Amino acid sequence: MAQIRARNLARDWRADPARCREDLREALRMGREGRPGGIASGDFSLRDLAATFIVDRHGEPVGAGFLEEAFAPNNPGSLQEAMSAVDSTAFANITGQLVINALLTGYQQEEFVATRLVRTVPTKLSGEKIPGVNRLSDQGDDLIVREGQPYPHFGFGEQYVETPATTKRGFIVPVTKEAIYFDLTGQVMQRAGEVGEILGLNKEKRLLDLIAGVDNNYKRNGTEFNTFDTGTNWTNDFYANDLVDWNAIDTAEQAFADLLDPDTGEPILMSGRTLLTVPHKMMVGQRILTATETRETTNTNTLTVAGNPLAGMGISAAYSRQLYRRLVAADGLALDSDTAQGVWFYGDFRKAFGYMENWPITVVQSPLNSEAEFNQDIVLRYKASERGVAAVLEPRAIQRHRAAAASSSSGA
Repeated sequence: MAQIRARNLARDWRADPARCREDLREALRMGREGRPGGIASGDFSLRDLAATFIVDRHGEPVGAGFLEEAFAPNNPGSLQEAMSAVDSTAFANITGQLVINALLTGYQQEEFVATRLVRTVPTKLSGEKIPGVNRLSDQGDDLIVREGQPYPHFGFGEQYVETPATTKRGFIVPVTKEAIYFDLTGQVMQRAGEVGEILGLNKEKRLLDLIAGVDNNYKRNGTEFNTFDTGTNWTNDFYANDLVDWNAIDTAEQAFADLLDPDTGEPILMSGRTLLTVPHKMMVGQRILTATETRETTNTNTLTVAGNPLAGMGISAAYSRQLYRRLVAADGLALDSDTAQGVWFYGDFRKAFGYMENWPITVVQSPLNSEAEFNQDIVLRYKASERGVAAVLEPRAIQRHRAAAASSSSGA
């Protein structure tokens, strides 16, 4: 089957390389998303692809005989000379698509909850100042335009938020002649997937540390603040609000009602609300949000049955095992495992946090016939990198809650 796929792909490539490349990308994307008709990187054979996509000076596939002669382990030193006499551009291009797909499969895992909750902010700067806006009057009179009068100007104010410098992270995935000769396609794609997973997990942990308050990089008007505060600057950290029923969410909403946007002087505008928990509160959170009715018994033993007051609010739920591990491992929080099991977060994560991204995960292919090919029998190399930084943009849009008061030894 892999051989047939390679031959069909080579036929499509000779007919229209650009169309073939785009069709392959789409099929691989469908495979990552689990859609019908999708394919995976492991569905192909590196050996078959090399035999059909590496061509001689006449444009004909070199075939399996070339691989036996040039790639055989018992024939050292012949690879670079043999490769210099053929055109392996198409092979490198197609193999690159498969490696990229394996990288993305590892990088874009469903398990990476914070990566999906936090918005990505493209930027060409390594650290920048994001200005606020001019504050409107409480009466809104600035919006009135009388007949014949000029429109009032509305622009950026002197308030600003600074984001940290971005950092670059990456790895190199090599494809050796042994991997092609012995058709170790699965191992190559597994390594590529692991590289993507490592880069994705590293990003996820950095975002979770920011969400949890392990790292604090909110800097407004030149002054640094902790993300979570109990009232000195704002109130978004609560030490005794256990997630038991809808009343916990009600407490959170009441707290949001008292918080004002420092630029506009109005309540914080939030485009959505998400309840983020550790696994120990996952089922409780789901029950609270999806309940069809609530029941309460008063001091006089009167039972009151009503609809779920959270219905219609559009609150989404998410949970993260990594979040729990980060809470327990964080030196700055000093939470024991029992306390960490009762921590939950609530608010608009896309407004509160941003991933300032210079470039997303990007794959670059090394030049053919390189020194690595001569010294190490590495036929192809693919360098994967991404550059960005997790940043706190508006801490007033997020809240941290705990089931019980922290001990006096806590650093949070």
